[in-house]
Amino acid sequence: MGNYDQITKTISLEQYGIKNAKINYQLSPEELHEIAINKGQGVEASSGALAVNTGEFTGRSPKDRFIVKDDITKDKVWWGNINIPFDADKFDKLYNKVVDYLSNKELFVRDSYACADENYKLNIRIINEYPWSNQFAYNMFLRPTEKELENFSPEWTVVNAPSFMANPEEDGTRQHNFAILNFTKKIALIGGTGYTGEIKKGIFSALNFILPVYKNTLPMHCSANVGKDGDTAIFFGLSGTGKTTLSTDPNRSLIGDDEHGWTNENTVFNFEGGCYAKVINLSRDNEPEIFDAIKKGAILENVVLDKNGHVNFEDTSITQNTRVSYPINHIENIQVPSIGENPKNIFFLTADAFGVLPPISKLTPSQAAYHFISGYTAKVAGTEAGVVEPVPSFSACFGAPFMPLHPSKYAEMLSKKMIDAGVNVWLVNTGWTGGPYGVGTRMKLKYTRAMINAVLNGDLGLYNYDNYHIHSVFGVAQPRECPGVPTSVLSPRATWNNDEAYYTTAFKLTNAFRENFKKFEEHCTEEIRRGGPQRYAF
Repeated sequence: MGNYDQITKTISLEQYGIKNAKINYQLSPEELHEIAINKGQGVEASSGALAVNTGEFTGRSPKDRFIVKDDITKDKVWWGNINIPFDADKFDKLYNKVVDYLSNKELFVRDSYACADENYKLNIRIINEYPWSNQFAYNMFLRPTEKELENFSPEWTVVNAPSFMANPEEDGTRQHNFAILNFTKKIALIGGTGYTGEIKKGIFSALNFILPVYKNTLPMHCSANVGKDGDTAIFFGLSGTGKTTLSTDPNRSLIGDDEHGWTNENTVFNFEGGCYAKVINLSRDNEPEIFDAIKKGAILENVVLDKNGHVNFEDTSITQNTRVSYPINHIENIQVPSIGENPKNIFFLTADAFGVLPPISKLTPSQAAYHFISGYTAKVAGTEAGVVEPVPSFSACFGAPFMPLHPSKYAEMLSKKMIDAGVNVWLVNTGWTGGPYGVGTRMKLKYTRAMINAVLNGDLGLYNYDNYHIHSVFGVAQPRECPGVPTSVLSPRATWNNDEAYYTTAFKLTNAFRENFKKFEEHCTEEIRRGGPQRYAF
């Protein structure tokens, strides 16, 4: 974890407009843990982890995420309901109100950095109102050595004031909470919310602009691991598709579980120094690595404890988005440093609740770009009020809320890197088979693991296209056989035993893909447009 016992460096926050604050600089996680408990802001779980409640907000608030529209961003950011513009003058006024609010208070300051590759390192100073928010920053960002701290010069600053409430009429926000990026001043300003995910996602969003615009490097919302032969695998996927589970493999070393960059040198590096995992229904049997990572130094968010401090991971009375953050070294099988070379396979994970996509299929470069822009998964009945049957859900680049540029920019970069590196891209359906949700069954995890292992072992890659079937609706290449998987499972149509119902549902999904893609078409090449389903339903 690093030893901060010898750190004597003191800093001033006057340059940020914060005056007369009591500054706790670079405290150890043990110290922050104790301070949070002593302040009544958390309790210690039986595992030794700190359990906190983030208050009103237990997740991100996408409609309250803004980017300052200025000379740097005005012609580059894809403005809309994802990247909402904020006036520069209003930012300055709101910033001044926040730093005035933080003046004369006890604050917690941490210097850290993002990006494990030295060539892309981004130094960050995080100024927190709460001790546990600062411990979260320790867990999630990369940790400088004492020598590195001696001459540390922060490039970006995170100002985090959960108790400060904005006045929408005066401040230009939608409501009292906000998360605003200012690329000219290199500040992430967060207020009115205690949800710690806003801190890491603020820097992630900044890197999603900085890396492609200035470094010609592709930022990715993905997990990644590396095999014993040095081959890197990348896993894209929205919540609930198995991204963390499938990338955590006892036979492969974890590079990271959420945010990475892919360089021109054909390396993949982790942005972070930790993991931020969902813990709903967590068990040691299903996810032993994450379960065992919950110990002293970890922070549990919005979980329910019994009187003995034991967590009920099935209790969602506070939120379904229960979380844990921990330093990556709480996982045993990790890549050190968090950099992989030679990417060989990319997996797009989707939980298709319609049950019509093949369990695994191989994509062409144009199909990969199309599905990357689409970012498809599905909501199932009961996940939201009014959802009574599967509903398509699309999030561009498998991470739309964090992507400042137009999705086609990231897709074009991915497509070029795929071709240059000779990477295979696979669409993996971890959702339903034998019918849609409510009729069919969820794809067995052992089958999905067998398919991914077959790819990583080279078994599927050795087959030529004579051993693949081109899907008549989606146009993707599905293998006819795979070690460890019954042949019947590989054909979604065959699992239905009702061709008419299968094709009716398949066409329904293709229409959803096409309708969603309309907003991207004018920015995409003809090659990318041809990567989608080519058949219509009438």
